[in-house]
Amino acid sequence: MQRQVVNVSVNPRGSLETLSQLEVQQLSEVGSGKTYRLFRQCALAILNTGAQIDNAKTILEAYEDFEVRIRQQDRGVRLDLINAPADAFVDGEMIASTKEMLFSALRDIVYTESELGSPRIDLTNSQGITDYVFHLLRNARTLRAGVEPNMVVCWGGHSISTEEYKYTKRVGHELGLRNHDICTGCGPGVMKGPMKGATIAHAKQRIRHGRYLGLTEPGIIAAEAPNPIVNELVILPDIEKRLEAFVRVGHGIIIFPGGVGTAEEFLYLLGILLHPDNDDVPFPVILTGPASAEAYLRQVHAFIGATLGEAAQSRYQVIINDPAQVAREMTEGLKAVTEFRRARNDAFHFNWLLKIEESFQRPFDPTHQNMANLQLSRDLPAHELAANLRRAFSGIVAGNVKARGIRRIEEHGPYEIRGESAIMEPLDKLLESFVEQHRMKLPGGMPYEPCYRVVS
Repeated sequence: MQRQVVNVSVNPRGSLETLSQLEVQQLSEVGSGKTYRLFRQCALAILNTGAQIDNAKTILEAYEDFEVRIRQQDRGVRLDLINAPADAFVDGEMIASTKEMLFSALRDIVYTESELGSPRIDLTNSQGITDYVFHLLRNARTLRAGVEPNMVVCWGGHSISTEEYKYTKRVGHELGLRNHDICTGCGPGVMKGPMKGATIAHAKQRIRHGRYLGLTEPGIIAAEAPNPIVNELVILPDIEKRLEAFVRVGHGIIIFPGGVGTAEEFLYLLGILLHPDNDDVPFPVILTGPASAEAYLRQVHAFIGATLGEAAQSRYQVIINDPAQVAREMTEGLKAVTEFRRARNDAFHFNWLLKIEESFQRPFDPTHQNMANLQLSRDLPAHELAANLRRAFSGIVAGNVKARGIRRIEEHGPYEIRGESAIMEPLDKLLESFVEQHRMKLPGGMPYEPCYRVVS
């Protein structure tokens, strides 16, 4: 991997002005070590925004000599970047969006480390975890009280075709024309397209403060560096808190074509919506794509029917090749959300009434043993089966793109995913279609080597 590097010092831009001496010590290389490595990894990913590299391990190895030194000065925090990727700079000046995201990462990591030891934080129960997610989002100034529901979450793959990408822009454009803001996982592909379409629509409607919210977590950020349209970046501590943040701040969700990461998100969402306590909670969900993706969309829909049943299929719509209709249906769905929350005095900015069980909130560590021990049986309640299917896909994501997961596969071979044949057969068929359609990696990469083996 060829590279050009620079050495530079930067001051914060709007996110974090000062740190305590303890926080500086925690972030220094001679301090806690773990916190420094975490921030260094996130900083390196942000500085690589726009790079077509889909492997956290590759990025980290290419910039092994990259360093960040945090200095507390009388006038505030200063970062010294040593051997930083040159593409993040123009004529020696860091690109403004990159600087904003860099200090957003610093803000979130500092807050996470300082709050974890606080008596206000109780991660032993479901309500405590939700409160923690709330505090992280509030600290990032993401929650806007009083604004009627208009935040549309867009999920989908970073490894998509040009036609699929253009379709996401068209949908984003239609949403922007209807004054909706966009929230994504902040990376490339589907995470960028709707934001790009919405920026043009917002300009047409003279909306000067359109929101393009990106939610990520340290384990995935190096593989999916933030796209430059993101104007609000929040780094959650782990994938489960990131997923909860999506459904708490988002008022509706659109799911575009993708791979295992998208399937993981979709199953997480369905697992929540299928919980009996959420039967009456309106939450518009639309599965959509261009005409060329119809077979893919039908296959995902069939997989949900075969594993979770018609009740799960009833919680979303499938709309093919009609961006305007997607936006109209989402707008109608958001009206129902507004009426529901107003009637129950629930906040517009945070979905407190949605029931999320603790099992959905606990981080899943995809070791080979944990993957093999997943219960995948139709004897389970549908929302519990959805949760376990989500964990299976989460492990495949880790084995594909996360540095720790990649190392595990290199050391111990593919994961084994076991379950009854009525579930394993449609699962295997879906995963094979992802490989055939090149949805596991960015186009132009090395041939995909599965990190899993499905066993009935």
